[in-house]
Amino acid sequence: MSGTLWNILSQFDPELPLERATTIPNSWYTTPEVYEYERDAVFARTWQWVGRCEQVAQPGQFLTAEIAGEPVLVIRGDDGVLRGFFNVCRHRAARLCTEACGSVTKLRCHYHGWTYDLRGQLRGVPEFDGVENFCRDDNGLPPIAVAEWGPFVWVHLTAPREPLADVLAPLHQWAEKHQPFDQLHWYGRKTYDLACNWKVYVDNYLDGGYHVNTVHPGLAGSLDYSQYRTSCHGHTVVQTAPTQPADGEVGRTRTGVAAYWWVYPNFMLNSYAGVMDTNWVLPLGVNQCRVIFDFYFADNLPDDFKQQSIDVAEQVQAEDISVCEEVQRNLRSRSYTTGRFSVKRENGGYHFHRLLARWLQIQAKAKFSTPS
Repeated sequence: MSGTLWNILSQFDPELPLERATTIPNSWYTTPEVYEYERDAVFARTWQWVGRCEQVAQPGQFLTAEIAGEPVLVIRGDDGVLRGFFNVCRHRAARLCTEACGSVTKLRCHYHGWTYDLRGQLRGVPEFDGVENFCRDDNGLPPIAVAEWGPFVWVHLTAPREPLADVLAPLHQWAEKHQPFDQLHWYGRKTYDLACNWKVYVDNYLDGGYHVNTVHPGLAGSLDYSQYRTSCHGHTVVQTAPTQPADGEVGRTRTGVAAYWWVYPNFMLNSYAGVMDTNWVLPLGVNQCRVIFDFYFADNLPDDFKQQSIDVAEQVQAEDISVCEEVQRNLRSRSYTTGRFSVKRENGGYHFHRLLARWLQIQAKAKFSTPS
């Protein structure tokens, strides 16, 4: 590790109590070296959501994703086992599956035609006669950890530190009691590209409703802000608030108890009565991220309700995009280095910064010799 990177990472003390803590410094959001380090230290070493179980329910069904630059393939084998692989041919590194999802009987590289079975074993090697010291058994697809949980599929690019079920245990307990996943079904997707670091988006999500009254006037009318609470559980944070009667589409589609779950580092789940959406935040660069929204609804809700709910979510997202991009621009100001946390509201953001800092600093010390 370069001395510069370690100096940046050591500028935040995750052991300070909330009352005395500052945020992670602006350099963590604006320095390409930090972004590149996060790709391995964070995204390759955490469970990452990649899709829905229904997309890979039958043998031969697959889905693809990209996790911080790594192409990923998840496929249901002919033996019924769900497997994960790097979506990279062992010959010249072309992709094996080029679509987001689909169904195949074999994995055939579109470049030179190398073929693998659904278990990742190399089967077909065109025009390779005469090649010495080459063993097909040694050139299958390297596996990655994959797990199903609720309606979702997750992968882990390196050996997992803990089972996915343990990471998501708090969310599982809540879902069983408040919003059973089997009562909801996927309806649609929206994708947004933002000119901000992925952490800016997470910060905004985890500020304990601090920005709701000023940034989201429509949503604010449907939430009882006086009862807004944030609780931190391991690698998750949940923000909850009762809803209250409100006018228009917000009042119609935002009822029951609002619950906003975050799973470290980049997955969110937002829930109301019969309504759920998930947000998957993908880092695309030090100043850019992509947020993918998937919308789920109870079957008994009419289509006009579902569209109104999506419209409400889009309005909230537009408001969030504006402020997140403004923050990213201003993080480069010579006037700003760190901020402080609201003890009453921002314990969720503080929890995120501590998790991230410990994750990065511990791995840095283990991997590199650090300055004394």
